[in-house]
Amino acid sequence: MLKKLSVGLWNYRTVALIVLTPLLLLPLPLVVGTKEAQCAFVLVLMATYWVTEVIPLSMTAMLPAILFPLFGIMKSSSVAKEYFKDFHFLLVGIICLATSIEKWGLHRRVALRLVTLVGVNPGWLILGFMSGCVFLSMWVQNTSAVTMVMPIVEAVLQQILKAKEGCAGEENPALQLDETEDHVVTMGELVSDKKRPDGLDETFACVQIQTASQPVAAQAAAPSRCKQDLMMCKAMCIGIAYSSSIGGITTLPGTSPNLIFSEYLHQIYPNCDSINFGNWLLMCLPISVIMLLLTWIWLYWLFIGSDFSFLCRHGGEQSAQEKAAKKVLDEEYKSLGPMSSQEIFTGVVFMVMVLLWLTRSPGFMPGWAVLFPQQSGYITDATVALLLGVLFFIVPAYGPSRNYEAMISWKEFQASMPWTVALLVGGGFALAEGAKESGLSLWVAELLTPLGDLPVLATIAIACIIVTTVTEVASNAATTTIFLPILSPLAEAIHVNPLYVLIPTTLCTSFSFLLPVSNPPNAVVFAYGHITIMDMVKAGIGVNVIGVLSVLLAMATWGVPLFSLDTYPDWAPVLPGFNATAP
Repeated sequence: MLKKLSVGLWNYRTVALIVLTPLLLLPLPLVVGTKEAQCAFVLVLMATYWVTEVIPLSMTAMLPAILFPLFGIMKSSSVAKEYFKDFHFLLVGIICLATSIEKWGLHRRVALRLVTLVGVNPGWLILGFMSGCVFLSMWVQNTSAVTMVMPIVEAVLQQILKAKEGCAGEENPALQLDETEDHVVTMGELVSDKKRPDGLDETFACVQIQTASQPVAAQAAAPSRCKQDLMMCKAMCIGIAYSSSIGGITTLPGTSPNLIFSEYLHQIYPNCDSINFGNWLLMCLPISVIMLLLTWIWLYWLFIGSDFSFLCRHGGEQSAQEKAAKKVLDEEYKSLGPMSSQEIFTGVVFMVMVLLWLTRSPGFMPGWAVLFPQQSGYITDATVALLLGVLFFIVPAYGPSRNYEAMISWKEFQASMPWTVALLVGGGFALAEGAKESGLSLWVAELLTPLGDLPVLATIAIACIIVTTVTEVASNAATTTIFLPILSPLAEAIHVNPLYVLIPTTLCTSFSFLLPVSNPPNAVVFAYGHITIMDMVKAGIGVNVIGVLSVLLAMATWGVPLFSLDTYPDWAPVLPGFNATAP
């Protein structure tokens, strides 16, 4: 009886958490009773639900629309306005472009071209695939970038292993994997209930991976496969997972935390014009390059060895594995055929979009936005993205010889659009506005004032470590949404430029490298069976350290003149009586 009761309670643990959490927090609105306490009740309740994911993230984001009017913090109509912002238009435009890139196969052409440029030596091959994934994840969802690249990686790995077994001469023109009875592993089964995909970079759109009926990990025990080959498989697969997150931080639309941060900044500090596509790229591109190279070196050393002599070796006879890899890559690229008109159009729109983003308001010189002086501040990156995104629904995909069909359809766009993120971000904006209206932000700022006695970099380092730890068990978008309303009052309390605190912590929310369930790209790669959880944990610890140190280096060096981090900006409020420490 006790056993049945315990099993029943365990099965209903989710319901228990849903009910007990608000009950335990009731003293805040009932006993304390202030507006600050009532808003804190909503904040802690939402943070708990977001981290544990006991109810869908998007529905948790709806709680401000229910509770703020009940507590008298904000009117229902005022809360509703927070759920649709400029961010959402930018997201729509980006997803239109990403849908066209995936539909017409432009991603495969780009990835293969980048890989073939570096060569087929195992070390260079790993760097080539990682570089291709980094570039793709700058413009499309991180999960999509991984699912684009991994089938190519798997085909190359299979051919390399065949070459080791003396089968390099066998033809495999269709790049089929060694399979007897195919079955499908759905990615939804690989991500635990605690960590569901929910970010812009965390959207699963029918991701399915063909696997062999005999798991690849089991095949690893075969005597014909030496340890070096297995280690190369591990390094290459983990490198793909990590490089998608590294590439995502490079551009504002690259991953959802960046977009959430940008819109939050515009909402809380409406006079701040420091963040745009161009200066974010200048800030984060060096971070991505440093992280890419150090991660590549770390993974090579961890899994393959400390022999880096191939860096100085040019030419020479290629090994059987290298010949097999080159053959696969050449066949893959040839199978794409000449570049189609649809790919050309998508590529042109992509380049025009990036160019317009970079030149709208570069900062060091007047941008094209000055052509509309009467509408100063009206045009944003979202305007550009949406204008070009609409073209994909208008421009015909084929010539007059076929019935009219647009480049993408609404159904295809809708399948790629992360609606969960749209609602999640809206809930975060509503929560931030409620914290401001209720006075909770000011109360938190007063509470955090003593942190001004610490060196600024020490405070930022502590915040980065906390965020990096939390994002391993909570989604990237949810982590960003939770911490931004806490960290901006902290910056005001210690009289430090808010960007000095918000930028590094936003970047660190993307550093979820430890577990397969930490983010969907990790889960996609784990499904191929080449790596174990311990492989990812060992590699992820090193990459987390690399990421945090790279971000701190950037903030202490080129970030200071780029964003004037050494001065307290006039667009941020000055809180009287607080510590006036400056970095």
